[in-house]
Amino acid sequence: MGLNLNDDPFIESLRLDDQSTGGTIDWDWWKHASFYHVYVKSFRDSNNDGIGDIRGVIEKIDHFPDSGIDAIFLSPIFQSPKIDQGYDVSDFMDVDPEFGTMDDLKELITQSHERNLKILLDFVPNHTSDQHQWFVDSVKGVDEYRDFYIWVDAKYDGSGNRQPPNNWLSVFHHSAWSWNETRQQYYLHQFHPTQPDLNFRNPKVVEAMNKVLLFWLDQGIDGFRVDAIPYIFESENLYDEPPSYWPGVPDYEFESLDHVHTKDQPETYELMHQWRQLLDSYSEKNRGHARILMSEAYTTIENTMRYFGTRDGTKLGAHFTFNFFLVGDATAGASAHDIVVSINKWLDNIPPIYTSSWVLSNHDNHRISTRCGPGNIDGFNMLKAILPGIDVTYYGEEIGQENGEILYEENQDLKVKNRGMFEKLCRDFERTPFQWDDSVNAGFNDGAKPWLPVSSKYLETNLKKQKGDGPSHYKVFRELTRIRSNVVLVRGSTVVKSVSEHTILVRRSHDGSSVVLVFNKGVSQVVLNVSEDVSKTNYVEIKSVQSPKEIGYAVDPHHLKMEPHEALIIFCSI
Repeated sequence: MGLNLNDDPFIESLRLDDQSTGGTIDWDWWKHASFYHVYVKSFRDSNNDGIGDIRGVIEKIDHFPDSGIDAIFLSPIFQSPKIDQGYDVSDFMDVDPEFGTMDDLKELITQSHERNLKILLDFVPNHTSDQHQWFVDSVKGVDEYRDFYIWVDAKYDGSGNRQPPNNWLSVFHHSAWSWNETRQQYYLHQFHPTQPDLNFRNPKVVEAMNKVLLFWLDQGIDGFRVDAIPYIFESENLYDEPPSYWPGVPDYEFESLDHVHTKDQPETYELMHQWRQLLDSYSEKNRGHARILMSEAYTTIENTMRYFGTRDGTKLGAHFTFNFFLVGDATAGASAHDIVVSINKWLDNIPPIYTSSWVLSNHDNHRISTRCGPGNIDGFNMLKAILPGIDVTYYGEEIGQENGEILYEENQDLKVKNRGMFEKLCRDFERTPFQWDDSVNAGFNDGAKPWLPVSSKYLETNLKKQKGDGPSHYKVFRELTRIRSNVVLVRGSTVVKSVSEHTILVRRSHDGSSVVLVFNKGVSQVVLNVSEDVSKTNYVEIKSVQSPKEIGYAVDPHHLKMEPHEALIIFCSI
């Protein structure tokens, strides 16, 4: 397969030797960190062209330490025709002019590190843009790049009609194969036809992508979110995939097949092990702190865990893999039991040597405030802050920002092919500009038309207002990041359970102290007996904005009255 990095000169050059920079290494900085997902295009537009940019992130950089954030990761900023909003990369080693320059990025890195803020990039290894020079040369048959992509001859039916080599489907639906007239072959694209899949069975591809990682590490980047990792390898035999038998799914949709040949292949995990080795070797040589990998994998719980590495840790993969289960399971109709089952499924499956992460929203899924109602944002932010491990915030979540309002005519998402698919598939709703204040365009820029419209709710929901007098979601968020360094939350045991149809309880305990979350996500008042988890010696540390409780005062654990959407963080001692 050409995947043995032990013989790779780029890896060997990173080995710890007498030339290594002195000093210790903080290998564990990320294990209880608060991460923040910056969707650059929608964060802040510094030059008033309607598109968020790197200088916009620089302008707002103090927002991160002010909010208790330890690390930010940026959506793709590499050169790209942006057919898929930057996930179609045409040059992995340069910044797209739409977002700024290399000097802008270097300044952002410097400014971040001056604030003890780590900065990570979105690495998109599965595919490139069809405008990447590698693909252009591969189409032409240039020797170096001939097999950089997955090219396969056509099949022909009994009438002589050309057919794709098998039934594989794209994530964006319809065939995963497109015909190229110049090469007279099909090429594989597990996403859009403008995103041809790289051939990682070619050692030259592995070497090229290693160079990409090392290039950005040398610029001072602290790690990478690895996009769409399950799709890196496909089985070599090109067998048809079996039907999934999902009811009501048309046969051209991705979900109509069981993707046993195109997802989560054994070689994919091995490649992750080797990329981990590359980053660990780099960190050993350059010291300071661990450079990390975060993997994006929408797959089964069993396969998700494999992206961490082997269960015994003899082979390590991603430092952490995103836990997306709450993104799907936390809905308006979900009961407390449903959400507890989702959380405990993760906690019961993750090997104890690995670190959990908790995600509520992202750029591909509707915001938690929209899915579960804005009244519940404090409770859900408390939930992901109190659970063990890594807390991940999607931009705007700290103020309870909801999905924006988008018309079909304003759609920018290539996944939406017609009006009928718009409401179901469009991802623009969760990508509208950050709501900084109540000025023009919510402070996103100085008045130019934004690439997506600003939500009409910005006059009520914006950061400036929430920093003002009175309780706010943002103030709750800051209190949550403050308490995450509490030893109980860093080291404590974890119990998660439902205590009524719509009330979730989480108890973290350590050395005679407990931190307890009680969260009523329902629309009705409930009276609870939580004395099994909340001791008589207790006080309210943090409360949701609508809670009538008093900070610093005790609650009666035998008769705890919880209002609709009320959430409390309670500190307890024996």
